[in-house]
Amino acid sequence: MNDSLLRIGALMLRYYYLIRGSWPRLLEQAYWPTVQMIIWGFITKFMAGQSGWVAQAAGVFIAAVLLWDTVFRSQLGVFLAFIEEVYARNLGQLFVSPLRPWEMIAGMIGISFFRTLFGVGVAALLAVPLFGYSILGLGLPLVALFGNLLVFGWAMGLLVAAMLLRYGLGAESIGWASIFALAPLSGIYYPIATLPDWLQPVAFALPTAHVFEGMRQIMFEQQLPVGHLLAAAALNVGYLALGAGVFLWVFRIARERGLLLQQGE
Repeated sequence: MNDSLLRIGALMLRYYYLIRGSWPRLLEQAYWPTVQMIIWGFITKFMAGQSGWVAQAAGVFIAAVLLWDTVFRSQLGVFLAFIEEVYARNLGQLFVSPLRPWEMIAGMIGISFFRTLFGVGVAALLAVPLFGYSILGLGLPLVALFGNLLVFGWAMGLLVAAMLLRYGLGAESIGWASIFALAPLSGIYYPIATLPDWLQPVAFALPTAHVFEGMRQIMFEQQLPVGHLLAAAALNVGYLALGAGVFLWVFRIARERGLLLQQGE
């Protein structure tokens, strides 16, 4: 177990040095969360004077965009960690070492956590002086909301990495677009009840829908969304198991077919 922890730590350290050695990579971590926070912050500021509904929940859009960027950043953190190895054609070299597939999963998830914490954290801090809003106002439930979004992002990132491993860089565009395909069903800026009746059960099959419904329940009703948090956690167990399982299955196929040394278009 100690050897595994050392290998996971070494992999995370490699990704850390890649980020530290490239200021564009470092800037990118905070750029999009900050830009989105500012854009939606000004939209919220304008609508607060126009709509009684929004005025009752000042900061609802800022909280929503910060939480949505959590799931996006966590998915992207796993995806980028993996695609760095594909670009460098380094997968074969990595697995000549004692590194195990599950250790690579743990390393990608670990670096994704820190990248997400940094990126979203910078945007959340800037929201305080710019708009007088702190997402910490959600209280302790914020930890559960944040955690659920992180785990779902990791699951999606592993699924995308599996597709990249199987089909090469030709599947790269899926990594950038996949999470946005779920945005309309997640109820980020509107209740799930806004969706057509037949689409609502599909939405509630996603942990993100429960997280954002729970966020609005906290902000509008000052109630702890126990049901939504438990539903999101239960779904995340399944999604994370699916993501890890598919990645390990595809990895085995890739090793048998020699794909680890043939990554490309």
